Amino acid sequence: MMNLDAKIKTIDLNLYYGPFRALIDVNLEIPARSVTAIIGPSGCGKSTLLRCFNRMNDLIEHIDVRGRILIDGQNILDRNTDLIALRRKVGMVFQRPNPFALSVYNNLKFGLRIHNMMKKKADISQTIRESLEHVGLWDDLKDKLHHSALSLTLEQQQRLCIARVLMLRPEIILLDEPCSTLDPMSTLRIEELLRVLCKEYAIVIVTHNMQQAARCSDYSALMHLGRLVEFGPTQQIFTNPREKLTEDYLSGAFG
Repeated sequence: MMNLDAKIKTIDLNLYYGPFRALIDVNLEIPARSVTAIIGPSGCGKSTLLRCFNRMNDLIEHIDVRGRILIDGQNILDRNTDLIALRRKVGMVFQRPNPFALSVYNNLKFGLRIHNMMKKKADISQTIRESLEHVGLWDDLKDKLHHSALSLTLEQQQRLCIARVLMLRPEIILLDEPCSTLDPMSTLRIEELLRVLCKEYAIVIVTHNMQQAARCSDYSALMHLGRLVEFGPTQQIFTNPREKLTEDYLSGAFG
């Protein structure tokens, strides 16, 4: 394992769906202020691992998670963990853009209300502007804040969903195949956005697209059948992998 300043650290992490063991002894360190890609074939445990980091898997019946997940040294699997605070600190963006059927303004304000972070109206407006500027939407939407978010393009909707996460001032952003519904140019622009955001946040992205991982991530983790096969700097993983299984996956031998 590399010696990194870990924002997230898993120790002997195992996850069971009933009797099925979906994650097997995963030991991984994800650094702050970088993009980490989790790659691997379908069904290998990528999204399951990602959802461990904000305990979204808790919403599924018959889940049993064992081991430890440390975020800033605190074990989030502890039974006393405040899940609302955890999900404020660890934001998540999903595969398909999922704006609410509300105005752009109310989409962004929604999280503040849910997390009891409401401020003065002027402060809310400033936070909205900052979040939209962060994702490159302010110029496009500053005169459309009270238009329906559903009227936006798919790329704008996904950027809005990222801005909605930023409203809560997270430290970690999880993205589960965030470009799977986008066209190639929109995908590249989202990747460019991630490169900007990683200067302030730890970003973890699940992707089936190896080219995307190569383009936008600093580190890559290959999963296979619930196990972590290899983790390291993306350039090293893609050009000089240590494990034969990694080499086979990258060459298209399986997956």
